[in-house]
Amino acid sequence: MATIKDVARLAEVSTATVSAVVNETAYVSPSLRTRVLAAISELKYAPSAVARNLKRGRSQLIALVVADLANPFFARIVCAAEAAVAAWGYSLVVFNSDEKPDAERRALSRIRMLSCDGVVLVPVGLPSHYLRRDFEGNSMPMVLFGRTVDDDRSDTVTLDNVSAAKQVTNYLLDLGHRRIGTITGPLHLTTGRGRLDGMVQAMAARGIAPQPEHVRSGEFREDVAYSVARELLLLPDRPSALYVANGVMALGAMRAMVDLGLRCPDDISIASTDTIPGIGGLRPRLTRTEHPVGDMTNEALRLLVDRIDRGLGLPPRNVVFQPALVLGDSCGPINQ
Repeated sequence: MATIKDVARLAEVSTATVSAVVNETAYVSPSLRTRVLAAISELKYAPSAVARNLKRGRSQLIALVVADLANPFFARIVCAAEAAVAAWGYSLVVFNSDEKPDAERRALSRIRMLSCDGVVLVPVGLPSHYLRRDFEGNSMPMVLFGRTVDDDRSDTVTLDNVSAAKQVTNYLLDLGHRRIGTITGPLHLTTGRGRLDGMVQAMAARGIAPQPEHVRSGEFREDVAYSVARELLLLPDRPSALYVANGVMALGAMRAMVDLGLRCPDDISIASTDTIPGIGGLRPRLTRTEHPVGDMTNEALRLLVDRIDRGLGLPPRNVVFQPALVLGDSCGPINQ
């Protein structure tokens, strides 16, 4: 491939003159411009965007590290992010941590090697891990998405998880349910802990508490949720209603219900936080709270681009979105 030096040699000008013509950064006389453009055409010279960006100290790459690409929720985030970064003039690099802290650390190391301008991270580790987060002296603009950690350096975009759980739980309580079980996410994550806390707070406000054996972790995985839902549904005093902490686990719970020959909501009511594409085609339709995924993704990238442009000196910004309760047919009154 031809280089800028090859063009300068053929046009008998300096490389600075070629750069001025290509980037339109300085005046070049018509005769010199004509010679340079002719040399560019003859050599089929294509200026290197990588070289230009490195000279500016930019790669024009934004990294996105999601927790589980097998979960359609995160696939929706990737699609929204790809469209958003293109509008800002960036390209997107996607990494999947698979809910594994070691994989997350490898992804962050790779992101540094690629000299990405910034990263949107869905954190998966213990909160204490991020107190020791070190980019080897090379600080990088970062927005934490969906989950927060003990870190006062990064911007965050999250959902009000406590409110999401309270909305669902209060709806079940209004239907007369008192034996409400739950399938939680990992409790070291703010999403898992916040949704459990919201359910417990809603029940405590009515003077009740979930039975310990009715609280199980589904690890935000469909297969795990299927197994623990079977255990819950086979208990002699099984819950009359289940609050499931995300959409893929709700699918697992509903599969378990069908496999055990139970009817929803006649035998048990099920509701969740979050949804996944295609879940509206299920019968009964799932009652759930929904994330404004597109708005959350766009806001995360807006904050990140602003941070890239204005530097790391800004105080951290924390944006919390509110969920919306969507009523389906999967919940019924206790006396049904």
